[in-house]
Amino acid sequence: MRFNFDLSETKTEQERSSTPKNDVEWVPLKNHPVFTSAPTGSAPRFTSDRAPTNLLAWDGASRLYFWDSDDLCLHRISIRLGEPEPTSVLAASPSKVLRPDVGINFDVDRISINRNGSAMLLAGTDGLCVMYLYGRASSKENSVICRTVSVGSNIYSDGSSVIRVLQVLWHPYSDTHLGILSSDSVFRLFDLSSDLIQPEQEYYLQPVEPGRHRNATSICPVDFMFGGEHLWDRFSVFVLFSDGSIYILCPVVPFGSVYKWESVIELHSDVHTFGLKSANSAAVSNSNLAISWLEATFPELAHQASAGADLSAIKAHPFALFDASLSLQGPLRKMSHGEDGDLAIRGAESEGRAVSFLYNIVSKDSILVTAWSGGQLHIDALADEIQPVWNVGCPPRVRVDLHDRILGVAMICESIPDTHPIVKLDQPLDLTVWLGHPPPLLRLAIVDLALPTKSGNGSLITMFADPLMPERIFSIHEGGIDSVVLHFLPFTNRMGGQNETSRTPSVYPVLSTCQGETSSPSTLCGFVSLSDSFGYSWIVGLTISRECFVLEMKTWNLLLPIHVDTENKSTLSEELEEREMPNIISKVLLSGPKVLFLPQSSPNMHSVAADSIEGRATLHQYFKLFHENYVEYAHKVYFELKHHGPHLKRIIDDQHARLGEAQQKMLKVEEKQSKLEDRIDHAIKQQSFLEERMKRLRNVPGAHKKPLSRAERNFKFELDQFGGVELDALHSSISALNARLRKHTQSAKGNASNQQRLISGRKSNVLDSQISTLKASLEQLSLVNSENTKKVKLVESALKGQENGR
Repeated sequence: MRFNFDLSETKTEQERSSTPKNDVEWVPLKNHPVFTSAPTGSAPRFTSDRAPTNLLAWDGASRLYFWDSDDLCLHRISIRLGEPEPTSVLAASPSKVLRPDVGINFDVDRISINRNGSAMLLAGTDGLCVMYLYGRASSKENSVICRTVSVGSNIYSDGSSVIRVLQVLWHPYSDTHLGILSSDSVFRLFDLSSDLIQPEQEYYLQPVEPGRHRNATSICPVDFMFGGEHLWDRFSVFVLFSDGSIYILCPVVPFGSVYKWESVIELHSDVHTFGLKSANSAAVSNSNLAISWLEATFPELAHQASAGADLSAIKAHPFALFDASLSLQGPLRKMSHGEDGDLAIRGAESEGRAVSFLYNIVSKDSILVTAWSGGQLHIDALADEIQPVWNVGCPPRVRVDLHDRILGVAMICESIPDTHPIVKLDQPLDLTVWLGHPPPLLRLAIVDLALPTKSGNGSLITMFADPLMPERIFSIHEGGIDSVVLHFLPFTNRMGGQNETSRTPSVYPVLSTCQGETSSPSTLCGFVSLSDSFGYSWIVGLTISRECFVLEMKTWNLLLPIHVDTENKSTLSEELEEREMPNIISKVLLSGPKVLFLPQSSPNMHSVAADSIEGRATLHQYFKLFHENYVEYAHKVYFELKHHGPHLKRIIDDQHARLGEAQQKMLKVEEKQSKLEDRIDHAIKQQSFLEERMKRLRNVPGAHKKPLSRAERNFKFELDQFGGVELDALHSSISALNARLRKHTQSAKGNASNQQRLISGRKSNVLDSQISTLKASLEQLSLVNSENTKKVKLVESALKGQENGR
């Protein structure tokens, strides 16, 4: 079944309802009726601890979407950024109500919109739906009925299925492809325009070689991310496992996805320059595979000389190597600084388990952030470029049509064992390029969010990158929202000529929802980051009680370095004090008139009469000097006082107002003084009580126990890992075995009845042998199931004994 996106119909509908025009009122977003008129007494349906919740989405332009879990509908809200003030966000009321044409039979945990804004993903742990946002109008409650389809219903939405959806994302280079990672360690790509039931591509992840077991956390995937706009990163998929290990699948390209011509040409020339000319035979072999894959996936490369000048973008054609499957590159390891570094997986550095993952491209650097249930963020950068790697000799399973055109691909992706040498910073380029080694990691920082303690499996942390400033990362958790700003990017700073030392990231608390030392379930059910073309940025959040908040985020001064000059601190403070003093009257006038120096007179001037010619000349000269100094000074003083009177009055009124405010504050302080004294006395009494209690506790016999040794601590860590992750893995495997046992039993009964009808009572020796073989396999499955049940009971009893021993 093929779904076609009619662009003309989409454009018409968009022009008709892009911005509401009839009876529209523009209100602040936080005061929108959708959020202020929440139904009272209704408990939220999204309080699951298995997955974080995000019921808000933004199309990158002027539309904000909110999924109503009570009414099971989607609200489309038109917004205006930076109107009427540059820091405000307005929303159109009422909103447009979009309703699915089929019933949603699962709890929606998160929503996500595709690249062109035509489809909305409704995702939950028990099902997936895609809602096309341009439908037909309905007279019922003034809403729009939108076509809604289920994705992978036979895999994820089956009632008897134990497969859970861990993460689902739109592919960044396609409007119709969805990437889904599930609990059965399979990554699938669905093409919504061709097939909604069967995936287009399936990758069965096998990070551990068969027969070599580490623990259950090493085979339990958690999260994945698509790569960004950088070389082979755009064809890569990053997968995170519970123990913190990161693996890479490359190349993974949706059939029909569109890429820039310059990007593909750059990859093609890079392979020819660094791969084929290498002296290493392994590098030449890997380069030949990459060139054959590129030229078959993008046939325009074969005649790039003639077509390269006219192409701006090219489409990927369906292709797969028939004698090789993709290699699961990893786990990614840290770089060594010349000596034998610690090559253990990053999970040994943090307590708990890995819960989420973020890939972000910042200029020339590929940043990987891993969040742990203990509240730590591990920030790393790829120290080398990603290259495609295949396992030759492991052919994939290809599905074709009647004309031998590829419709789907499925393959087992194994990690190549014993091919991860020690990577050092001073290693030459010829020893690393195109040899099939996964890129190493360069540790930038470990950020401890200092989250409140939580019992159980720890905290769930979700991370988003700021679309306006990629150096900023938002982390959402039970305690609220934090902002982490990266100040040091190794390759970007080197390309910019900056030789500054590594600076630690800055952590800014944006919102706190913590009420004490212990953590409660997250009160946030929606988060989205908004930005406009003028450099303004906002974050919009939504609580489970439908309280919307809008916070403006500063971006222009976060990356500026802080320089403190202690020598000139006093002179700067004096200059500031002088600038803050109001200039009431000019300093020239305050200094008085100029000193008048009379001209020297001869001794004969005392006998000169005033009415004589010499006396009149002398008096005229004296009057002239007096007028130039005193009369003009008096005129300036009069003019200054006359025109500065209102200014002086304003200053005096302001001083009086400030004096009144200060007096009111003093009165409030005097009123609170008695309360503060009572609180101080209570704190002193509480302190003395706690000191006495500590003295009594020190006398308790159990307080002087010896600390655990290193071996005991390691054993405790393994027990915690086993109780938190491996026990769940065993439960899921037992349930999967039970489901398979039921299916085999039903199929055996159905086959037996059909055979009896066809043969009409006549038994065949072949049928008896098949039935006996099936019974033997069922008995073996039942034995395995009983053994696993006994093991689980033993583990649970050991854990209970350990808890009782504490």
